[in-house]
Amino acid sequence: MVPQIPTEEMKRILIQQATIVNEGVSTLGSVVIENEKIAEILAVGQAPATPCDEIIDATGCYLLPGAIDEHVHFRDPGLTQKADLGSEGKAAAAGGVTSIMDMPNTHPQTTTLDALEAKFNLMAEKSRVNYSCYFGATNSNYPDFSQLDKHRVCGIKLFMGSSTGNMLVDRMASLEKIFSSTDLLIAVHCEDQGIVKENTDKYKAKYGEEDVPLACHPEIRSSEACYRSSELAVKLAQQTNARLHIMHISTAKELELFSNRPLAEKRITAEACVSHLLFCDNDYATLGARIKCNPAIKTADDRSALRAAINDGRIDAIATDHAPHLLSEKEGGALKAASGMPTIQFSLVSMLELSSQGVFPIETVVEKMSHAPAKIYEIQNRGYIRQGYQADLVLVRPNQPWTVTTDTILSKCQWSPLEGRTFQWKVEKTFVNGHLLYNKGEIDENYRGQELRFR
Repeated sequence: MVPQIPTEEMKRILIQQATIVNEGVSTLGSVVIENEKIAEILAVGQAPATPCDEIIDATGCYLLPGAIDEHVHFRDPGLTQKADLGSEGKAAAAGGVTSIMDMPNTHPQTTTLDALEAKFNLMAEKSRVNYSCYFGATNSNYPDFSQLDKHRVCGIKLFMGSSTGNMLVDRMASLEKIFSSTDLLIAVHCEDQGIVKENTDKYKAKYGEEDVPLACHPEIRSSEACYRSSELAVKLAQQTNARLHIMHISTAKELELFSNRPLAEKRITAEACVSHLLFCDNDYATLGARIKCNPAIKTADDRSALRAAINDGRIDAIATDHAPHLLSEKEGGALKAASGMPTIQFSLVSMLELSSQGVFPIETVVEKMSHAPAKIYEIQNRGYIRQGYQADLVLVRPNQPWTVTTDTILSKCQWSPLEGRTFQWKVEKTFVNGHLLYNKGEIDENYRGQELRFR
């Protein structure tokens, strides 16, 4: 009798002898994957309950829950010359990111119920990793909030400051309606547009209408602009008891607005992005517009404060704000160069590098990039290495030096502000729902991720 070869859905995979980093602890052990899920978590010397069909020797590697990036711009639909769900999903998988939440400032914008349904259909067709997307707030679409499926939509995205896509909500009456019209999480881009305009006019008067030096970008989109807008968002959330998540905190001053209470006790949370944790304004001299983003990269002191807040609990999550542009769009100064950069492929290894440098423990990297997004957004059965959870896992190896070059970049835009940087950590394998999506440089082009579900 010819033995039956198990299908992937039935195959039992043993990831053996890894250092498992999960829920604040790092310990040597093994994990069994079966039927998309984590079937067993084994201590050293403990054997699987039944034989496994495939054994992966993970000696010397770290096994982490896949990163959940709550803040990406994959540019699909309508801006696919820069990026698309397929290309950026490959970059995510190569970076150990197994789930993403996409932003609404596409063409068309995801600000109507029809556009939202079309976006979900597109993501189901093209996304290689697990996915959800935000519903974008406008000055007038808050009556639609009651029709949103809370189990499908990750949150409401609100721009309290214009950025790419011109979705600024600037009427106080509209802001009050938005905050009081939903119990979905409200994820906010906070920059005070009045302050930004005043600063822009000042620098235009100084340098002329044509453009302004790039070094002025953090002065135009200033710390005060960020603080005033974040302060207003917190005030509105407190008045309405809304679930508020302020994205890409960039200043030390804003940290005054947040608590370091346990995450389970918070309705107001904060995110820091990889770019603001890696770079400071001194880097404009060498990297130029490649690190131009909104809110702007600020000072070295701001960066140090953000890193400290990761450790003390005032910053709850780390994301990327992955926002590809063509290099031709990054030409110019503070007013003309496009804001945004692609970082998802290198986000996890960048944070692991900071961990190796003693900036924060590896357990904190996992907490902020995997556990916390799952908690904040109430994602079902992901974000942890737990029996019965979806097997979204990443195997990373330390002391494996490699350098970012153009030919290693999987984002469609084909550039990175990290080109030339050498990392000591390397993503070896990324499993999405138990499927080996990324394996030492190879991507399974045929696999598609699953839609995230929320409690």
